[in-house]
Amino acid sequence: MTDLTATGVAGSVTASRTVTYKSPTSRGRLPVLILFLPPALLLFTLFVILPMGEAAWYSLYRWNGYGTPTEFVGIRNFTVLFNNGAFSQALINNGLIIVISLLLQIPLAIWLAMMLANKITGVVAFRLIFFLPYVLADVAAGLIWRFVYDGDYGLFAAIAGFFGVATPYVLADRDLAIYAVLAVIVWKYFGFHMMLYIAGLQAVDRSVLEAAEIDGATGWQKFRYVTLPLLSSTVRLSVFFAIIGSLQLFDLVMPLTGGGPSNSTQTMVTFLYTYGVTRMQVGLGSAVGVVLFVICVTLAFGYKRIFMRHD
Repeated sequence: MTDLTATGVAGSVTASRTVTYKSPTSRGRLPVLILFLPPALLLFTLFVILPMGEAAWYSLYRWNGYGTPTEFVGIRNFTVLFNNGAFSQALINNGLIIVISLLLQIPLAIWLAMMLANKITGVVAFRLIFFLPYVLADVAAGLIWRFVYDGDYGLFAAIAGFFGVATPYVLADRDLAIYAVLAVIVWKYFGFHMMLYIAGLQAVDRSVLEAAEIDGATGWQKFRYVTLPLLSSTVRLSVFFAIIGSLQLFDLVMPLTGGGPSNSTQTMVTFLYTYGVTRMQVGLGSAVGVVLFVICVTLAFGYKRIFMRHD
């Protein structure tokens, strides 16, 4: 009896000791961190932290990019920036792009994803057709649509000539150019969101939809009360990508309109390029970069904190 008790106690002690031991994975984590973390931090510091710090520093100077900045102006660049009508228009355009992305692009992507998530004849070809604009380089897409909108030799001119109406010079019209850009943005990026939703729909349990159908739910009711709630995490991710991408839009606008006519299609990034690079107002351009960084970081962390805290 004593031997059994001693054996049981020894076994309990051994078990407790075994539980308190660290796993081989935990013991081997420190060398991995020491090996891989410093190079990653070095690269992040060199290519992210230092450029951000330099941009914040340059934004306090009036500087043309040559030599060392010496003319300290404080927050004057920011004052000039927010009193600039072109920058105000750029802010409005970025806001308009976000609204169109959320109200038109994402619903269109969900609608197409609902149709193309099923196994039907030719579904792969249709997915490829709708996703192909996103694969196309932004600069190439901008040049293609610039030719399409061309009032002399483009597709719009050919259509107008066929119907015998006056040719619209869309990109030369200050009131219409931004809507032409918005149409291209929707065409270019909705395929990316569509593929996100297709992936999300493929993860939905079909038995849940079948149960709703047996209970007599209509197609809209199944989408509203079953499919959409199950896609909520995908929708939140898609909205996040749409907002951040809208704030950083540049490659598509420059070959399409260059921010014109009369700064009517400027975005914050094209404004930064126009004034900070081509006009060599590096201090003012750096101020734009600081404002853009603050807006993006605020929106990203705020959105993550409010809408994606459980994802």
